[in-house]
Amino acid sequence: MTPHPFHLLGTHLIQTYCLLLNLRPQEPLHARCLPHSRFSYDTQLQLDRANATFKETGALLNPDHKIKSAILDGLAETIVQYKVYLSDREFDEVAEALVTTHPCLKEPGSVTGYGGWKTSLKYKLANYRTKLRRLGCPEVTVNSLKHKPDGKCTPAYSVKKPKKAEVNYCPTYPAGETAETLEEIRVDLLSEVKKNNNDHRVAAMMEKTLALRRQEVVREAPMIADFKMRWPALFHVCEVSAEFKRITTIHLQSKFFSQLDSYSANLMKIYAKKGGIQGRKINTIMAPATQTAAVEVRRECILKGVCVYLNEDPEKLVKDYLPEPLSYILYIFSIVCFCFFSSL
Repeated sequence: MTPHPFHLLGTHLIQTYCLLLNLRPQEPLHARCLPHSRFSYDTQLQLDRANATFKETGALLNPDHKIKSAILDGLAETIVQYKVYLSDREFDEVAEALVTTHPCLKEPGSVTGYGGWKTSLKYKLANYRTKLRRLGCPEVTVNSLKHKPDGKCTPAYSVKKPKKAEVNYCPTYPAGETAETLEEIRVDLLSEVKKNNNDHRVAAMMEKTLALRRQEVVREAPMIADFKMRWPALFHVCEVSAEFKRITTIHLQSKFFSQLDSYSANLMKIYAKKGGIQGRKINTIMAPATQTAAVEVRRECILKGVCVYLNEDPEKLVKDYLPEPLSYILYIFSIVCFCFFSSL
């Protein structure tokens, strides 16, 4: 039986290619939230006056329950537009940014000056998630107790949340669509994908069924073979790139190659220092890159060099199982991208 190509990539190689993508939020959560926090007009007016008083006399504001609740509500409403589940470090950053932006809110006697705000924000966000769960927000309902395995029905068990740069981690169904109607479109896709010159229609149907596909991935974590049977169109090179953009809003090929180009000089220095059999293999692989200025050749040589450096054989790794006359880079690129998707 011919090995499935997705099972041929070594773990170190997958990690290296995913590292090249370098998908991290471009700025910290607090930097995105605080400038856009929507405090009510009267709350913002009180904060402005309190900040002015603090600047003149150093007097801190002792917020009553109403204004404190209004501040936490504004922060929570803004935060959930970016993330529903925050790490402890992110709670620290948001709370610290709050008292930095509004120094009148610093807590006297507190070591950090914002410990109480951090704790209150944790409770406020937990209550907000409860509200979202009742409204059927899929990113929250996926972690409800009824979806936990028997014997492990605790809120903290296996919390599913974005780990990289997923913008559409677990989106809601399009307006007017249900799981049943989207499933019908998925079944139609099985026949549409077999037709020639039908890429435009397939892309439109894949776009429409994103929510169904993402909820299936997040809730069920299917095996690759099973997922390929249900969504064969996703394994086409063009759809791998399109799906990546649907999830992260980032163009995959340009991002991958720009990161690869930025690391190229350092990788070539590392290759030059490599000795022994591996060093000779890498020198042979890199030879074409010294004979031409074509960026495609350089990229191909560097990717092959990574394989050898990590004790992988690039020839046996991919080319023996190349299903179509695609370029080496494009095919390995599609494999790496799907490995990234399967880790989401």
